[in-house]
Amino acid sequence: MDKKNALRAGAVAAGTTLMMLLMSSPALANTRDDGDDPAPKLEVIETLGLFVAAPIVLFLVIAGLVMLLDKSKKQA
Repeated sequence: MDKKNALRAGAVAAGTTLMMLLMSSPALANTRDDGDDPAPKLEVIETLGLFVAAPIVLFLVIAGLVMLLDKSKKQA
């Protein structure tokens, strides 16, 4: 790839990124909508359990089931 094509590809990528940033609207997370009903806050232990411990346990269960039910190697 010569310099001209690389420069053109970089310009297209930069232009596309800039246009996407300019066209997107802000999330407006500080503005409350009508009918907005936020859930009660989670405690630290609940958050860690939900977002750390649960995925690890789920991964270990799936990995364990895959290893137990693996039929690819022959039993001697």
